[in-house]
Amino acid sequence: MGKLSIVAFMFCALVIGMAMPWGYANAQEQVRFQNLRLGNEMTTHLQVFVQDELGGENPTVWEVARSNITSTSPTSFGQVRVVDDLMTARPDYNSERVGRLQGLITSADLQVSALAMNLNFVFTSGQYNGSTLCMLGRNPLDNQYRELAIVGGTGVFRMARGYAITNTYSYDVETSHGVLEYNIYVAYVDASSVDQ
Repeated sequence: MGKLSIVAFMFCALVIGMAMPWGYANAQEQVRFQNLRLGNEMTTHLQVFVQDELGGENPTVWEVARSNITSTSPTSFGQVRVVDDLMTARPDYNSERVGRLQGLITSADLQVSALAMNLNFVFTSGQYNGSTLCMLGRNPLDNQYRELAIVGGTGVFRMARGYAITNTYSYDVETSHGVLEYNIYVAYVDASSVDQ
């Protein structure tokens, strides 16, 4: 190994050592991560329904920002909204509550109605209680079925990856209540053997 390589290695080791000052707790997490990386991968299909309240007395979607051209844009370009929607097991609003869909949606196309989405499926009941899945991607609203990437997760879904197919199950114009169907196909590492 050349002198430059040794110096670069020592510099990287020093930087990494300084960036991880929490010591023993970090060592435990490093072992957990190694076990996750080497663990058994599992796959599952989840189907959830999102109750999207765009109006009424208790909306769950709120605008937080807009660009100078949002008002005159045919696609509402530049509009940013936050979402905290109820997730249910079936399309009926009163069916079993399984969690919340939370995050940001942005109108991000000048030509067609399409959203840039950064959302988290937050599970609050059942076998995935306390776990999340992270979804990112482009949602072209004119398409019947839209595909978005699952790029990670927490809890049961650590190191998750996959995709979600969504469609508008129903929409009531009078109440501004929409039901969105999500079919989620996800691969993840079985973390149950490494959790203490």
